[in-house]
Amino acid sequence: MARNILILGASYGSLLATKLLMAGHNVTLVCRKKTAELINRDGTEVRIKLRDEPTHRAIFSRDLPGKLDATSPDQVDISRYDLIGLAMQEPQYTNHTIRVLMIKIAAAKLPCLSIMNMPPLPYLKRIPGLADMKLEEAYTNAQVWERFDPGLVTLCSPDPQAFRPPEEAANVLHVGLPTNFKASAFADPAHNKLLRELEADIDAVKLDGQDVPVKLKVFDSLFVPLAKWSMLLTGNYRCITPEEPQSIREAVHGDLKVSQSIYEHVDAVARRLGADPEDQVPFAKYAKAAESLLKPSSAARAVAAGAPFIERVDLLVKLISHQLGMTNANIDRTVEVVDQKLNERLESSAGI
Repeated sequence: MARNILILGASYGSLLATKLLMAGHNVTLVCRKKTAELINRDGTEVRIKLRDEPTHRAIFSRDLPGKLDATSPDQVDISRYDLIGLAMQEPQYTNHTIRVLMIKIAAAKLPCLSIMNMPPLPYLKRIPGLADMKLEEAYTNAQVWERFDPGLVTLCSPDPQAFRPPEEAANVLHVGLPTNFKASAFADPAHNKLLRELEADIDAVKLDGQDVPVKLKVFDSLFVPLAKWSMLLTGNYRCITPEEPQSIREAVHGDLKVSQSIYEHVDAVARRLGADPEDQVPFAKYAKAAESLLKPSSAARAVAAGAPFIERVDLLVKLISHQLGMTNANIDRTVEVVDQKLNERLESSAGI
């Protein structure tokens, strides 16, 4: 049965959308009006490399069995959808029309699957060790999440690496590292039935008889998506330097010993909260993957482009670490550098 899924965010969200469309489900992407017009006219193009193929394949939404449309947030009819995907950068949820849409989503009691790097606050409330922590400071506006039932919100680790080529139109996405989306289960068995149905449908997709990378994998553990935190703190946020941004490969391999110490410390924080070592990705595996990540992270690119706000997983992990009594000087330094760069952007935009 074709499901109807609403995904907030047409950039990274188009990767999950394409996988769902290939499996025969229908997707609506929420984005700016101009981007929605482009997608409704031309569809989307996601470039992905199949196993053992030397070049990327271009997968066009118009050729897929599922139906795709796009809309601005003020035009969404919530009653049409079975599942909500959250794929925008966390600061974007403070936009007025997005906040109004989020209020409607929370009121409709729809299950929400986040593929954000920054975990939604209601999801963190599901983890006993975090439920009473003061973490709001890490969010651009934590009030966005106040109306959500924690059991209806889950997190899907956004492990696949993808970006919009700057020379291309806004409906094109290039997948650099085609790893899997790893989702924690919902609280409600009915919602998990839907999630596992999507998992199976995506897994069954073939392209010219070949398997297609980037699967949706569902786990009972709440801690599987937290494995991404070690990667973000070791690589993505360290792409932001006091000067120009560096690539993820440079951030990780510039000093492999320091990188490993950061990675293992964040893993230890997750285990202190209840994660099993089996939930985590070994540092050696991540370091190997980082060798092919030749561009700065999206966070570093956003700061370099003048963004005054970005997702602050670095600050979130620092707040958790400090409240657990597990401070780390390298993580604190990363937060200081990011704070400094963002303050520079704010002062520049204010003309100070």
